[in-house]
Order: sequence, then C-alpha cells, then structure tokens
Amino acid sequence: MKICSTLADDALVRLYEEGNDNAFDVLLNRHQEKLFNYIFFLTRNEDVANDIFQDTFVRAITSIRSHHYESSGNFGAWLMCISRNLVTDLNRRTQILTTVPHEFVDENGDVKADLLNDARLCDPTVEEDIFTRESLECLRVMVDHLPEPQREIIYLRYYRDLSFKDIAKILNVSINTALGRVRYAILNLRRMASEKHLQLVG
Repeated sequence: MKICSTLADDALVRLYEEGNDNAFDVLLNRHQEKLFNYIFFLTRNEDVANDIFQDTFVRAITSIRSHHYESSGNFGAWLMCISRNLVTDLNRRTQILTTVPHEFVDENGDVKADLLNDARLCDPTVEEDIFTRESLECLRVMVDHLPEPQREIIYLRYYRDLSFKDIAKILNVSINTALGRVRYAILNLRRMASEKHLQLVG
C-alpha cells in the first residue's frame, strides 16, 4: 500500500503502529537529514553522530511498536528529544568515567557517600523507560531471526554497546558497510515486528 507523503506525522505514526512499514519509510525520509544534522551539531563527531542517529530510530521503532508513543503534535521534536537524551547520556557516562563533578565532593575533597543515590546520575530518562527490558527481550527474539551478518552487528551495537567505528574494525569492514548492515537489519526487524507472532509487547 502506497502511503501519501502529504499525511501528517502523527497519522503516519498511527499507520506504522498498525503495521504499515511504508509509513515509517515516509517518516524516515522526512526527518533523517534534519535529525542527523542536529545530532552532528551536538556531537561534532561523524562516527558518534551515526551511532546516535541509528540508536534514535531503533528507540523510536521500539517505542511506537510497543504502543508507548504519545502524540505531542511534533514528531520531529520527539526524535530530537530522544537523540539529545542519548547524547546527554553518552556525555554523562564519559564524564563519570573521567571525573567526579565538584558538587559531589565534600569540603575535605572526598567523594560523598551518597553519590550513587543522586537523581542526576541514577534516574533514567523517559526514553530509557520506554526502552524497557520487556522491549529488549522482544527485540532479542526478532534478532534471532535475522541473517547472521545482521544478527552479529545488532549484537555488537546494542548488546555490547560498541561504536560503529569499533564494529567496523572487529568485522574488518568499512564504517559504511557496518552502517548499511544495521539499516538492513532494522528494515528486517520492522518487517518482523509487523508479523503477528513477533509483535512487540504493549
């Protein structure tokens, strides 16, 4: 079924939620350039931007298919919110690994005992709540049905949390090849998600 490219974003989201993969293709084509440019603006690193871009659409797919998407009237802004939270989370993890912010250090220069209980470091974002263990388990079921090259790259990216640059080195392929495999894998996951026996749990 051919989808009219003039349909509003929320109408396309509902069609995709009901199983029409073509609707998501329209959304992807409509928003991918602006979204990637925004992520690149935040990261100033093409490799990292590619990682965040792919992760944003995986989370969007999972959110919509598991019926967690709530219309805000601006689908593009929702995507940017997901990507911004992913960038913030990446920066936060990097910062925690390299330094402890001054507000978590007492007057003696010692790290406060309740550091790990601080909400700024421990509370998940809304998007992290969406990407629940239940959704990951559903994703794992579908990943098992992918061709081996696609299954391997999804595992390395989403279960080992490796960058595309590292994945390309491990697999001895170019970054473009690694990105291409993920895109094909996501297409297959979207197709499988629309099949009755592999519906994401809502």
